[in-house]
Amino acid sequence: MAGIGGGAGVAKIFFLIILIVFLIVGGMLWVDFLGLIDARESLAPVLRTLRIDVPEPVQQPDDLYLLDRERLGKQEEALDIREAELTAREQEIQLKEAELAELGTQLEETRKSIEEKEKSLNEALNSYDNKRANLEQNAKYLEGMQPERAVAIMLEMADTELVDVLRTSERLAAESGSASLVAYWLSLMPATRAAELQSKMALKPAD
Repeated sequence: MAGIGGGAGVAKIFFLIILIVFLIVGGMLWVDFLGLIDARESLAPVLRTLRIDVPEPVQQPDDLYLLDRERLGKQEEALDIREAELTAREQEIQLKEAELAELGTQLEETRKSIEEKEKSLNEALNSYDNKRANLEQNAKYLEGMQPERAVAIMLEMADTELVDVLRTSERLAAESGSASLVAYWLSLMPATRAAELQSKMALKPAD
């Protein structure tokens, strides 16, 4: 009976030892699961001896460059926004340059048009001055002739040209305060031609 009791005691002690080992191992695995300690590598030989599968630990190292990547990402985003703004600004500048170029072309065309008008006006004034000078010269030339000779030359002239000469002669006489020869010249002409010239002189304004 004593032998049987001693064997049961040994078995009970062995069972308690095994239970304690399981409790220790289970506690360490639970603590490892909670992330407080890393007990998988330490318990791996014991677990393999007891034929318990040991899952490979999942490697989740801290990402030491996470903040750098986030910062770089934000910088790249800011650069993209800035690049878009610069592109829009460049397009706006190109549009303004095109508008200014078109405006410059219009101004150049306007300037050329004004220059052409000024040139035409100057030519017209020069032509008028030359005509005025020629009329004054012809009137003085006729005034210096014998009236009969002057009238003979006048009768060969066209009415428009002759009217201008006669009006110029009247103007020169008025400016110098002398008597005009126009009335005497007309009196020496045929009555019909003289009447036509007087009528045209009355219709044509003085220069």
